[in-house]
Amino acid sequence: MSRVQYWSRLILVSAGCLLAAPSFAQIKVGVINIQKAVVDTAEIKKASADLEARFKPRQDEMNRLQEEIRGIQQKLSTPNISPDAQSELTAQGQRKQRDLQRMQEDVQADVNREREDILGRTGGRMREIISKLAEAKGLDIVVDSSTTLYTKPTLDLTTEATAEYNKAYPVK
Repeated sequence: MSRVQYWSRLILVSAGCLLAAPSFAQIKVGVINIQKAVVDTAEIKKASADLEARFKPRQDEMNRLQEEIRGIQQKLSTPNISPDAQSELTAQGQRKQRDLQRMQEDVQADVNREREDILGRTGGRMREIISKLAEAKGLDIVVDSSTTLYTKPTLDLTTEATAEYNKAYPVK
């Protein structure tokens, strides 16, 4: 390719870009903080309270085990403890520590699984709400505020999306 052809093509591409620039001004944009919109829904708030209530007995059991372990540690720190008592308390403490660790891992896995299910369901529904909201407002694109440096507050759809979600999926 000769230099003349190269420069001719470059000028044509540049001119095309300049002519296309005005069409960018016509794009209507909305912004949403998707994480806040989901967390603020009545469904998530209720699910969070339900999770806390459901796992409270197990949390109480873990607290009881921690207290027992502390009690064993205090007994082990007494100066007049016999070697037999010390080895028995050490074994008890290790068993209780293992039980506590297993219980914590089980509870954490159960909570994470339920939380992922709830957030997955709610997130999918929220995307539907955002799409409907964007269509109703004639928006061409909706971006997550976590990926933008600056947006005008008037472009924010977060509160409106949460309100629409709560209307579409009322808590029972």
